Amino acid sequence: MVSIRCIMAVKVELKNLGLHFIVVDLGEVEIMEDLSVDQLNQLKNALLNCGLELMDDKKAILIEKIKNVITEMIHHSDEAMKMNYSDYISEKLNYDYTYLSNIFSEVKGTTIQQFIIVHKIERVKELLIYDELNLTEISYKLHYSSVAHLSNQFKKITGLSPSHFKKLKDRKRSPIEEIGN
Repeated sequence: MVSIRCIMAVKVELKNLGLHFIVVDLGEVEIMEDLSVDQLNQLKNALLNCGLELMDDKKAILIEKIKNVITEMIHHSDEAMKMNYSDYISEKLNYDYTYLSNIFSEVKGTTIQQFIIVHKIERVKELLIYDELNLTEISYKLHYSSVAHLSNQFKKITGLSPSHFKKLKDRKRSPIEEIGN
């Protein structure tokens, strides 16, 4: 789950199945009842109908948690980062970053760093479209060392300069759920 809408959809499906939850958070659900095999299958099917998947593989769950932390950090947080991304992710999930990085690379076929870059560029696109901040402000907001660094990364990922992207009439953005998948 990577959005508030996903959380709402999961809550609705749990209620429809008569299940009581303690916590429904991004990528995590805690249910009061012990589920029967039939209830588990009903839940899996209900979530699939919503475009969601019930995960029971520990690696897959950890990957989702990493993705959720990154999504939250880049797309849903306006607070200034006081530490680097690797320390933040490690602290948030209570795992050594090297361990997280190795599992992520093994399962996703890309690095956490590359996943972060792709999300940051998507966020830059969003901020350019909103046209409320200039490139210097966007660079600062997304913790780039300079506007040049942001511009170079943007061009490498999109093939366009930020200013050229801003001028396009048909600006392509990706849903958060599809970034880096």
